[in-house]
Amino acid sequence: MNASHLRTRREFLVSLVFLAAVAAVPLFVTSGYLLGIVIVAMYYALLAIAWNLLAGYTGQFSLAPTAFAMIGAYGTGMASYHFGLPPAVGVPIAILVSAVIGMGLGRIVVPLRGPYLALTTIAFAEIVRHVARNAHEYTRGDFGMSVPLISSDRVMAFYLMLALLVAVQVGLYFLLRSHAGLYLQAIRDDETAAAGRGINVIFWKTVAFTVSGAICGFAGAMYVHFSGLASPDIGHIFETGLVLASVVIGGIGTMIGPLVGGFIVQFAAEGFREFGLRHMLVFAAMVILFVRFFRQGLWGLVKNAWDRLFGQGAARPARQVKEAGE
Repeated sequence: MNASHLRTRREFLVSLVFLAAVAAVPLFVTSGYLLGIVIVAMYYALLAIAWNLLAGYTGQFSLAPTAFAMIGAYGTGMASYHFGLPPAVGVPIAILVSAVIGMGLGRIVVPLRGPYLALTTIAFAEIVRHVARNAHEYTRGDFGMSVPLISSDRVMAFYLMLALLVAVQVGLYFLLRSHAGLYLQAIRDDETAAAGRGINVIFWKTVAFTVSGAICGFAGAMYVHFSGLASPDIGHIFETGLVLASVVIGGIGTMIGPLVGGFIVQFAAEGFREFGLRHMLVFAAMVILFVRFFRQGLWGLVKNAWDRLFGQGAARPARQVKEAGE
């Protein structure tokens, strides 16, 4: 097993421990309000995981994760509002629509890199949001669209969202350990070299956009069936900023970082809610701080501290024994 697989497995196991701790929350928290905060944190964690697949593992800096969440939200919302379809039918429709649009966007932006890719995807996100705001006949515009709750029991909704988070994390783990995961990371590291070794760069970039879009759409669909309302605010640029902050603070290019980062950002946003949109200044400052001084994120800091305490600490006596023998 190579170093990359060992690192991925370690991060995956730590993420399972973290999710097991989250699963115990309803045993100690009875407040529906607090459970709701944790559910929203899982929603942000899902979006962060999906964006990390693009930016952290494939090197594609898209700025449209919440646009796909909004597509998923309105996909299931319109299926319910206009056709009376239950969430069991509307959610798969939302996933399919999000995946198809993600594939289309991925195919369009494949030749683009760096700021051109970022600008194109943010333009796409704003187009989607303004369509949702102005297509009153179908989306009800800024009034929002009422959708049925997936469960009136807050604890049941909690475990449904947790099950989705676990399933996505497990799926990501097996993807990264497969040849497909290696291809994506090779494209991230050196796209030209990857193409020279026979990797179909266009195809695998498109796959990354498709999978990421499907996950975001799934998250958005589940979120609106928890909140009961689909609105254009889901795709607001500030929401995208929270997703990016989750990944950068937690640790980009890791399995555990976006997961933990989503929870940290949501609880911090809840704490700063009274400051309104000014709380985004706090997150912007945190992102700048981490990018400048802690590029590996919180997970990198924890890992480095662990290695210093146990890795080098265990190796030092061995070197001393070797030196003594000589």
